[in-house]
Amino acid sequence: MMVRNWMQANPMTISSDLLVSEAKRLLSENNLHALPVVEGERLRGLVTRANVLRTGHFMLRTQSPAEFDYFVTRLKVKDIMVRNPATVQAADTMEHCLLKGQELGVAQFPVMEGERVVGVISANEIFQLAAHCLGAGERRSGVTLAPVTLGPGVLGRIVQVAEAAGAVLQALYPVGRDDAQKVIVRFHAPDMRAVISALEAAGFPVIESVEMQR
Repeated sequence: MMVRNWMQANPMTISSDLLVSEAKRLLSENNLHALPVVEGERLRGLVTRANVLRTGHFMLRTQSPAEFDYFVTRLKVKDIMVRNPATVQAADTMEHCLLKGQELGVAQFPVMEGERVVGVISANEIFQLAAHCLGAGERRSGVTLAPVTLGPGVLGRIVQVAEAAGAVLQALYPVGRDDAQKVIVRFHAPDMRAVISALEAAGFPVIESVEMQR
């Protein structure tokens, strides 16, 4: 799955000379978590809702009318933005984006195509991807299998056993980074117990199960 298919395309951008108070308004009114800061088409920085809120809270804590006036009428985006922010490319995979976010502790990235900003991707889109993979909102049953070593044919065997027991598979994915990984199976089935019994009889112990009523 590519970043370009999940990102917020054609993002709103701002200049570094914009007032922080105006950036705060844009973030709030458009329900955005981040705004790329550009000059021409060149990315210069990123201002996030968290940046703006932290700055605003600091100004309020001082209880100084002069500081508050400075925040409202003089403080500019270039004074608080993240300079040279980490980015991802539109052609990157979502897996790469997620891993990079984990490694850097970053919740949003400007998305680039060459040197041009073409989108923004944030934790919201990651949650959408997770919901899509997990079938959130769909009435699927599912099981989590105990860790199994994923040699050739193992996943195919799980599919074969589940389908022979009446399951219509919707999703199948391993979880973990060790040689032995848990396997999550999502499916529709008229008889959940039959599917569980078949998997366990085939040597795939079930450690969790969820049955959705149709």
